Amino acid sequence: MESFSYWTFFFTAALMINISPGPDLLYILSKTIAGGRKVGVASSLGVCTGALVHVCAAALGLSAIVATSAIAFSVVKYIGAAYLIYLGIRAFMTQGTTFDTVEATKQKTTPWQAFKQGTLVDILNPKVAVFFMAFLPQFVRPELGHTTTQIIFLGGLVIAVAVVVEFVFVMAAARTTRFFRKNRRASIWLDRLLGSVLIGLGLRLALLDNHG
Repeated sequence: MESFSYWTFFFTAALMINISPGPDLLYILSKTIAGGRKVGVASSLGVCTGALVHVCAAALGLSAIVATSAIAFSVVKYIGAAYLIYLGIRAFMTQGTTFDTVEATKQKTTPWQAFKQGTLVDILNPKVAVFFMAFLPQFVRPELGHTTTQIIFLGGLVIAVAVVVEFVFVMAAARTTRFFRKNRRASIWLDRLLGSVLIGLGLRLALLDNHG
């Protein structure tokens, strides 16, 4: 019974964290709206890969360096913010890439590019490192030993929940915005929307401190 309560609480917490609107979900949805289902799924898998890197860092104690060092936190934060703003500006400059033309196809983000971008976006967000470092140890059971293994396992479960939740959101967003990606004028506005979201996320990250 105690084990059932433990896992019920853990998965409920993981689900609530992943369905709550946050930077990762907003980023994935914006990429889905602009690029479609494949780009959205690839972005989600990239973000989750970045999260897995943070889980391993938390298990090895590396995240504590970022969390406690103002310099390390700021360096990672500003690199991440600059990268998001760069992606946003590029989205503004490539007008109508969601529209199905030969020129647009050349400029369109591929799933592989979306995966790499998603991975970098998450790795370069120090708040993700702080989150896993604070969240996962609450569920570690000392009597079982192997704390590092437990943290990696629990972090993997949180990420698995994220994959399922984000997949549902991606499918819904891709289906509801399919028409707009087939319209030239609408596709231009989708690129502008994507650019605005990415720049906004970059500015938001730049303004965060290691306490908030």
